[in-house]
Amino acid sequence: MMMQDDKPSRFDRLVVAHVMETQVQVAHPHTKADVIASMMIEGFGAVPVVDDQKRLIGIVSEHDLLVSLDRKQKWSEVTAQDVMARNPYSVRPEMEIGTLVHVLRASGLIRVPVVDAHDKLIGIVARRDVLRAYLSDGSTTGSVSTEA
Repeated sequence: MMMQDDKPSRFDRLVVAHVMETQVQVAHPHTKADVIASMMIEGFGAVPVVDDQKRLIGIVSEHDLLVSLDRKQKWSEVTAQDVMARNPYSVRPEMEIGTLVHVLRASGLIRVPVVDAHDKLIGIVARRDVLRAYLSDGSTTGSVSTEA
């Protein structure tokens, strides 16, 4: 995403740590599905699952909960460990924004947990965070139109 004069824009120099959300609601393996669904309504469409040391062990998505509904499971009896995707894809805070864009596009993921070198959850980054960073870069040319 180089500018016309081949100087990197501020956006091109960003890393995941610059755009990630650090206030993340988390679940634990025994958190009930109804509690997780409530978290999703108030926050993100996926809730990371961590162990007692805050290490990422899974993630529960809206899709996972829909599958649970389709199976006629009672959320008051279903836990995160019953429905979570284990060993989810994650990124590191020092990953360059261009690499993140590629990862999100290639994987089809909407959001991805951010972990440190010890696999401890430190944030989450979503497609919209990347879009917001690009729009606030100030180096974009042209204008944004709100007309249909």
